[in-house]
Amino acid sequence: MLIGILYYYFFTPFSKIKSDYYLCIDDNDNIDSVISKIKPVASEKGFSALTTLIRHTSYSDKIRSGRFKIGVHDPSITIFHRMSSGLQASVMLTIPSTRTIPELADKIGKNLMIGSDAIRYALEDSAICKQYGFTKETIPCFIIPNTYNLYWNVTLEKFLDRMKSEYDSFWNKERMAKAREMGFTPIQVSTLASIVDEETANESEKPIIAGLYYNRYKKGMKLQADPTIKYAVGDFTIKRIHNWMLQTESPYNTYRNVGLPPGPIRIPSVQGIDAVLNYEHHNYIFMCAKEDLSGTHNFASDAVEHMKNADRYYAALNKLGIE
Repeated sequence: MLIGILYYYFFTPFSKIKSDYYLCIDDNDNIDSVISKIKPVASEKGFSALTTLIRHTSYSDKIRSGRFKIGVHDPSITIFHRMSSGLQASVMLTIPSTRTIPELADKIGKNLMIGSDAIRYALEDSAICKQYGFTKETIPCFIIPNTYNLYWNVTLEKFLDRMKSEYDSFWNKERMAKAREMGFTPIQVSTLASIVDEETANESEKPIIAGLYYNRYKKGMKLQADPTIKYAVGDFTIKRIHNWMLQTESPYNTYRNVGLPPGPIRIPSVQGIDAVLNYEHHNYIFMCAKEDLSGTHNFASDAVEHMKNADRYYAALNKLGIE
């Protein structure tokens, strides 16, 4: 009889919701805040059973931070065992290619205990950037967009160390060899990749555009990349580049400065980086958005053909009243 009561009490499903739930316990949580986080998802019986286990053990003195799974059919005793033993469920953290460090920090921080502010501070702090081999200008190269398996309560230091390990693994012998063949460092590859990423979302065009800018670079020409103007002005929503924008004083203005800017203008994508490393060999040195406004481009090897392409494009903008 007693065994039956204990089984019914501790071994029947804890949760009252119909899907798996993940309980996140912070370093600064106390027993009251832990219970307040548990209560909304608990059935009346499950809540009573779990709080009984908490009350009759030393859990209150040894609260472990982490992300703990509450499965639909998990009994109270299983959930208590996970919480008290620190048996976490890991996070599959997807880090996308983003435009800014604050945006990147937000994407990461909302999925980890360390939070967005701490990540942003670290990636904008010169001393921390230097510790990992970067500057504030080149730090956008550091975190490679991908999906990573992490624990939710990973410390900031361990997170950055993991990203450095992933960066080093990404830049394997094959990629390093291709970069050296171009005469580029990984940071230069990533910087050019960031421009390519901003020029097009069309993956098939990226190696073509990478080859075009590499042609300009090798010839000692100014890159004259419109996305660097948007970055220098501080507005990526610009639809049309005007002459006054080209005069913007900025080391990122590739209409005024020869060579690559001092760092990426966004966190480059893996596809963008590989497009640069596997750039298409051709003679193009000019490009212009197509007049159909599809986001793709017309390419040219001489100025005459380029001006024809440009005239068609600007006629399309004028027709739509885009200034």
